[in-house]
Amino acid sequence: MTVLQPVHTDDAPAAIGPYAQAIVTDGWVFCSGQIPIDPATGQLLNGSVEEQTELVLKNLRAVLEAAGSAMDLVVKTTVFLSDMNTFAEMNGVYARHFGDHRPARAAVQAGALPKFCDVEIECVARVRSD
Repeated sequence: MTVLQPVHTDDAPAAIGPYAQAIVTDGWVFCSGQIPIDPATGQLLNGSVEEQTELVLKNLRAVLEAAGSAMDLVVKTTVFLSDMNTFAEMNGVYARHFGDHRPARAAVQAGALPKFCDVEIECVARVRSD
């Protein structure tokens, strides 16, 4: 029987609905979409796309670490933007966070994102095996 292990860390925003921050199963981590919420205050960051992406990826990193994974073990990301014209701003921050690692990625413009933010990112990663 497959075990589904929910992940929770206080270093990322609590789920704002009936879902887990991530699920670990069979050596895989499936991270829910992260939006630019400050985990300390629970407040949405209404800054620039660069600032929002920075916080989103910081939150995603915290969830991955709580799941026993890391940014360099991410296999696939999906980036949701409120406006595809902000792709370059998001992409610059994204590239810094992933360094030389280049996971597969999809980027789409969404009609609306949770709390009407500008950036949401979800990912699938491997659990660290060492």
